[in-house]
Amino acid sequence: MPKFRTERDSLGEMKVPADAWYGAQTARAVENFPISGIHLPRSFIGALGVIKGACARANADGGDLDRARADAIVRVSQEVADGKLDDQFVVDVYQTGSGTSTNMNANEVIARRATEILASRETIHPNDHVNMSQSSNDVIPTAIHVAAATEITKALIPALEQLGVALEGRSVAFDDVIKSGRTHLMDATPVRLGQEFGAWAQQLTNSVDRATRARDVLLEVALGGTAVGTGINRRAGFPAAAIGYICAATGLNFYEAVNHFEAQGARDACVEASGELKTIAVSLSKVAGDIRLLASGPRTGLAEITLPALAPGSSIMPGKVNPVLCEAVTMVSAQVIGHDTAITHCGMGGALELNVMMPLIAHNLLESIRLVANVCGLFAERCVSGIEANTQHTKATLERNLSLVTALAPRIGYDRAAAIAKEAFASGRTIREVAGETKVLPDDELDRLLDGHRMTEPESND
Repeated sequence: MPKFRTERDSLGEMKVPADAWYGAQTARAVENFPISGIHLPRSFIGALGVIKGACARANADGGDLDRARADAIVRVSQEVADGKLDDQFVVDVYQTGSGTSTNMNANEVIARRATEILASRETIHPNDHVNMSQSSNDVIPTAIHVAAATEITKALIPALEQLGVALEGRSVAFDDVIKSGRTHLMDATPVRLGQEFGAWAQQLTNSVDRATRARDVLLEVALGGTAVGTGINRRAGFPAAAIGYICAATGLNFYEAVNHFEAQGARDACVEASGELKTIAVSLSKVAGDIRLLASGPRTGLAEITLPALAPGSSIMPGKVNPVLCEAVTMVSAQVIGHDTAITHCGMGGALELNVMMPLIAHNLLESIRLVANVCGLFAERCVSGIEANTQHTKATLERNLSLVTALAPRIGYDRAAAIAKEAFASGRTIREVAGETKVLPDDELDRLLDGHRMTEPESND
C-alpha cells in the first residue's frame, strides 16, 4: 500500500507520496490536473534546472542568498538539468496557464533534495530560496526560450544540415541523369535528376536559415521581470548576472528582454519561431512527397528512382515495399503544422501582463523541434543516402516525351511544333521520328536541338 507524508502549503494540508522529492503544491497540481498524462518534455525540465542554478548563483553573488544554500541549490539544479530527477516532474501539460505548478514542482524538488545535501539544521525553502528573485511569470517563458533555442542549436540545425548534405550528395551523383520534367504532373521539358535533388537541397539550406532565425528570436528572455514585468523583489543587477550564468551553461548568447512587460505579456517570439518551423515542415513535405512520387512503381508508376527497402510493405501483397520514411516525414510535417496552429492560438492567450497558455506553447514548440530533428536524421541516413537512379527507364521515357518539341519551336514556330506533337501522340511515335520524317530541319540540327542535356542548360542554347 502506498505510503504518504503530510505537508502544508498556503491552502492547507496535502498528502504527498512518502518517497517524493516534491511537496504539497505539486501534489495539489497532480490532483487538480489529471487531464492528459503528458508531462512537459525533458528539454524543458533541463532548462528549468539551468535557470534555477543560474538564479541561485546570481542571488549568492548579490549577497541575498548564503553560499551554503546556494551551493546546494546549484548542485541539485544540475541534477535536474542532467535529467537525474525527471521522475519527480509529474504535473500535466494542461495546468495553470502560467506554468506555476511546474515552476513550484521544480522549486519543491530542488528545495527538499538540497536541504538533504545541506545536512544541517538550516532548511531550504522552495519559495524563499529556490524561487528567490523570480516568479513563474518570468521563469516559465525563459525556460521555453532556453529549451527551444538549445534544442534548435543542438538537434534541429544539425539534422537539417545532415539531410541537406545527403540531398546535395545525390544531386552531384545524378547530375548526368536526364529525365522528363513535369509541371501539373504532366510531361514537360527535360531536367537533370541532379537538378531536382539540388532544388530539394536548397530547400534544406533555406530551412537551416529559418531554424537559425527561429533560434535567434528566442535568445531574448524574460528573466528579471518577476511578477508583472516591474522586477519587484529582485536586485537591479540580478537579471544580467543570472542570464550570464545561463549563457555559460548553454553556450548561447541569451540577453535580457528589452521590455519586460512585452516579454511576459506576449509570446510573439514563440509564435514567430513556430512559424519558421511550420515553413520547414512544408518544405520537408514537398521534398518527401516528390521523392515518394518519383519512386512510385516499381512497374506502373514513375519509377525514376529506387529507395532503400526498409520493411515489407504489405500484410497481404507479397514483395511489396513502400516509401515508409517519406510517409513518416509527411506525417511529422502535418503534426508540426497542427502544433503551429495551436501555438498561434496560444499566442493570442495573453491578457494584460501575462500570457496564460504557456505550458501548451512549451510542449508544442519543443515537440515540433524534436520531431523534425529526429525524422530528418532518419530520412537522410536510411532513405536519401541510399537512393539510386533508374537511368535506363529515364532515358526511355524521355525519348517519348512530347514536350521535347518545345526545343524546335523557336526554329519552326509554335503552331508547326504543336502539329508535330499531335501527330507523334496520335501515332505513338516520338518527336524525333515525326520531325525527321517531315524534314522540318536538317538531321544534324534536329539531333542538336533534341539533345536532352542541352535542354537542361539554357545558357548553352543558341
